[in-house]
Amino acid sequence: MARTRCVAIIVLFVSVLLAQSPTAEDQVWSDEQAYWQYVKASDLDSYRALWHENFVGWPISGPEPARKAQITNWIKLHTDKGETLKGYDLERLVSQQTGDLVTVTYRVSQTWAEKNGPVSAVKSRIIHTWIRGSDGKWRIISGMSAPVNSDGH
Repeated sequence: MARTRCVAIIVLFVSVLLAQSPTAEDQVWSDEQAYWQYVKASDLDSYRALWHENFVGWPISGPEPARKAQITNWIKLHTDKGETLKGYDLERLVSQQTGDLVTVTYRVSQTWAEKNGPVSAVKSRIIHTWIRGSDGKWRIISGMSAPVNSDGH
């Protein structure tokens, strides 16, 4: 009886610990949220730190694939015109972990505004693949963004 009770307590304790531990997909989603907070704050250094040194991807603003060195160009296109990100809304879609990679897909609606001028809305679809480094941190190794279709998808 005491042995059964001890096993039950251990199982309960382990299940509570596992329930409290965020999954890799949840950790990456938290980093995606930080990504947009950095864009809104124009914190390019923190934004750049989210990207792996060997990143290659295709941003919505680029006619060609980009590397890490070009990753802030799309933000600068807005800020050079005097625009700031006033707000954004993320719609988490599908994510999947495969070993030390997590791929996440989502839609984002962005509101950009000039200091005393017009407001523009941008809607896009994003896929990022994050890789876990030897330091345990997740960084974006690949990705692509595209405009949302006219039907909203």
